[in-house]
Amino acid sequence: MITTLADRIRGLASLFWREVAKFGAVGGVAFVIDNGLTYYLMHGPMADSPSKARFVGAVVATIFSWIANRFWTFRHRRQDNVLREFVMFVIINGIGIGISTGFTAIANYWLHITDKNMLFAAGVLGILVATVVRFFAYRFLVFNKELDEEPEFSHDHELIELHPKPRAGEGAAIDKDTAAVKKR
Repeated sequence: MITTLADRIRGLASLFWREVAKFGAVGGVAFVIDNGLTYYLMHGPMADSPSKARFVGAVVATIFSWIANRFWTFRHRRQDNVLREFVMFVIINGIGIGISTGFTAIANYWLHITDKNMLFAAGVLGILVATVVRFFAYRFLVFNKELDEEPEFSHDHELIELHPKPRAGEGAAIDKDTAAVKKR
């Protein structure tokens, strides 16, 4: 029992860190897309509107991020209902975009910072905060299909359930043991 529990915990931890690594790689590319485009727009076509520039960069990065996370990071957790998954992803990213754009807007309008590089840095700080929110929201709300299809994780629900469901072929053995105990 303890070996099995320890193996399951190690397996779940390994899966979690693999997802974090993939999420980090996707996030790194999205970060470059977001900030590269934002920096270009802030110092070019949208020089008079840094918050709008941050918003546009974030939207483009979000589209990339959904595709990459759906088909790579959380590919085993994709929902069958693609529209629901996409809508949830957009909502979560709307919150993330609000956080990163909000940091830029607060620096600009409340703190009266006008230096483009400082406003850019405020947006980067907002992205870092939003990234933590996004990972857990993606993991538990967007890409949350059960892993029961993967054999090594097929019975992980037993770790948190009070009365685990019998595995295939074990029902008769459990019933015989229970009956034997009741007769005594």
